[in-house]
Amino acid sequence: MGRSRIALNAISTARIPFEDALSIYSEAGFQNLEFPLPWLKEWLAQGHSVTEAREMLNAKSVYFIGGFETTILAFSDAETRAKNHALLIENAQLIEALGGSVLVVGSDGPSERKEDALQTLALALREVAAQMPPKVAIALEFNWSPLVKSLRAAFKVIELADRPNIGILFDTAHYFCTPSRLEDLTPEVIQRILHVHWNDMRDTPPDLADCNADRVLPGEGVLNLHAIRDKLEAGGYRGYYSLELFNQALWALPAKESAARCFRAMRPLNASL
Repeated sequence: MGRSRIALNAISTARIPFEDALSIYSEAGFQNLEFPLPWLKEWLAQGHSVTEAREMLNAKSVYFIGGFETTILAFSDAETRAKNHALLIENAQLIEALGGSVLVVGSDGPSERKEDALQTLALALREVAAQMPPKVAIALEFNWSPLVKSLRAAFKVIELADRPNIGILFDTAHYFCTPSRLEDLTPEVIQRILHVHWNDMRDTPPDLADCNADRVLPGEGVLNLHAIRDKLEAGGYRGYYSLELFNQALWALPAKESAARCFRAMRPLNASL
């Protein structure tokens, strides 16, 4: 049996120390982990090293697949953009050092949203991606942005950026809450999806839903996750499905219990891949 393609985004459980998290997530059944980078950096700042982190990951037989911290800035002043781009490049270097391959970012936007602004964002992505380690790619998340609000818009930016290490982050909650449609998942678009955030959504009209707070475990909501999975797989997606929730009920539970619930909810997907 090959390596699992399901993953857990550590933001889905209550915040716990890095050492405890690796043990708890591994015991729950997850082989692959995605981290909020500020949480990891806080642990490193306490006197730990990247080498120590890798040794701990190896000891638990878990893999770090990538992480996220902030948006990429394309429309602010030059000094602010430079600081932001330097941070993203440093984050990519940290991800590479830990064996990961994906840096998830959102984006800023202009004061007035116009289609030609997508070119400005594409140029900023190219600038950062050109300075990143070659094994790490940027995954642009649609709807984590005042400009890029749909899968189609994200794809257009990726086409304009035209670099192999820039792609799309597809999140099922953002898909539910935006003008994105299942038919937008064409083979051409799917080929540019680098990473998937997996979650279900409460039975709320999409235009009234909170794309973060209304997330629930797979199988507990109204999304046709089977159809989305089938579309992605038929189009050639072979990356990870990382469970990402901002669920108050899960956060209130001990991390061991919430991680176990998360793995149980992801087990049907795991069996179908």
